[in-house]
Amino acid sequence: MTKPLIDNNKTNQTCRLSVQISLTGLSFLVSSQQGDIVFYHEKELERSYTPEELLLEMDTTLRGTPELAGAFEVVQLIYSTPTYCTVPQTLFDENKASEYLKFNTKILSNDYIAHDTLKSQGIVVVYVPFMNINNYIFERYGGFEYYHSISVLLSDFLNTEKHNSEEKVYLHVKSNEFDCIVIRQGELQLCNTYSYQTPEDFIYYVLFCLEQLKLNPDNVNTSLCGSIVKSDEKFEFLYTYIRNISFVTREFPPFGEEEGHEKYVLKTNSNAYNFRDA
Repeated sequence: MTKPLIDNNKTNQTCRLSVQISLTGLSFLVSSQQGDIVFYHEKELERSYTPEELLLEMDTTLRGTPELAGAFEVVQLIYSTPTYCTVPQTLFDENKASEYLKFNTKILSNDYIAHDTLKSQGIVVVYVPFMNINNYIFERYGGFEYYHSISVLLSDFLNTEKHNSEEKVYLHVKSNEFDCIVIRQGELQLCNTYSYQTPEDFIYYVLFCLEQLKLNPDNVNTSLCGSIVKSDEKFEFLYTYIRNISFVTREFPPFGEEEGHEKYVLKTNSNAYNFRDA
């Protein structure tokens, strides 16, 4: 899906390029300094790609899309992958970053370990970026920023719920996985990503999370964002078992024909978070 939204003759030197990277798709967003959306392009992949295959797909897209050529004032990569973990900032030791990841995911000895610091929330997100893509973006555009999509979601949701005394469940849904974030009295209780193949898988993992945290599906407030709409079978399953469901929205006027909760990470990223230097 490609959407030129305003005059594409506008120089990119005063614009920001944000690229969301997952194993099943790429999204490219060009926005002005004022936050106006200049251009949007999305590439959904038919299966889970390797980092090498993703790089080839990204190169093909960038070479074939004039709106993504030239220099940008700011370039940002957002990694939306399941290879991450969260660590309390007070316990984090940068020299032992790989130690945190190895307990819940398989990492290679030559993997580069990065981290984002959510200073206001006292949380560090540790993850594995794709260095082949980082190197390619540096060669093509020069300096850039990168961080994990969970950092964007956690910062946004925790800031929203910091004065809420009740439990809140956020589900950020993607094509074959979803992020589950649970907040209680403004504090993070759970942050995990689950893969699923069917709507039955999806609801199983959601209910399992609620059960483990002793949350009642009949009254816990649950907010949805990402790739889910009311006509989805996933939503029907959710509404069968969980009563208090709503969609969390982020205003993004140029995409008025779409639901406000879709493409939530890119929409939220318009706030220009900076976790790398925090």
